[in-house]
Amino acid sequence: MIQVLYTVILAEMALILTLLFKTPLRKLVIITLDRLKRGRGPIMVKTIAATVLIVLTSSVYSIIKIQKRTIEGGIANPTDQVLMSKYMLEASLTGFMLFLSLMIDRLHYYIRELRSLRKTMEAAKKQNRNFDDGKNGNAEELKAMGEEIATLRAKIKKLESECETKAKEAKTAEAEAEALRKQSEGFLLEYDRLLEDNQNLRNQLESIDQSLTQPDNKKNM
Repeated sequence: MIQVLYTVILAEMALILTLLFKTPLRKLVIITLDRLKRGRGPIMVKTIAATVLIVLTSSVYSIIKIQKRTIEGGIANPTDQVLMSKYMLEASLTGFMLFLSLMIDRLHYYIRELRSLRKTMEAAKKQNRNFDDGKNGNAEELKAMGEEIATLRAKIKKLESECETKAKEAKTAEAEAEALRKQSEGFLLEYDRLLEDNQNLRNQLESIDQSLTQPDNKKNM
């Protein structure tokens, strides 16, 4: 029994040293412990722990029983001394084994928590980096959009000035067209008046011709 306890304690100490230092073997040990804590692993571990506690309790009970017998007898015989030493050694080794088991469990737990915390911090750093990159990209996009808006505003102002110029030219052309229309109406009225005067002159000439022609006809008769 004592040899088994020594073997288990040495194995636990080696396991603790493996967990304390970052080596390729530590990853394998952590994976093994993760699997032990899944499925039926916890039940097996609890069963073993309960068995070890029973052994520890039995050793302590035997120590107390020998002490009582020694107190009652007054003198401890060699057999009781040997048994007392054996039970004390077993109890010490069993308690130390349980303590190392608890240390292994806590080390495994804290290593997992540390890895999880590191992953969370890396994810947060990556997210912050992406946010900063996106912020810089958005700033560049906003700057480009601002420049484009300024260019469009300049174009709009230019188009507005061109539209005002075209509107003024259109008004001027409209005024000129109106003046030409009025002038053409005046020319038409003048043309009609001239036609009328021409017609009156023709009528007068015809009447003069007729008046001249009639005296000649009378003389010939």
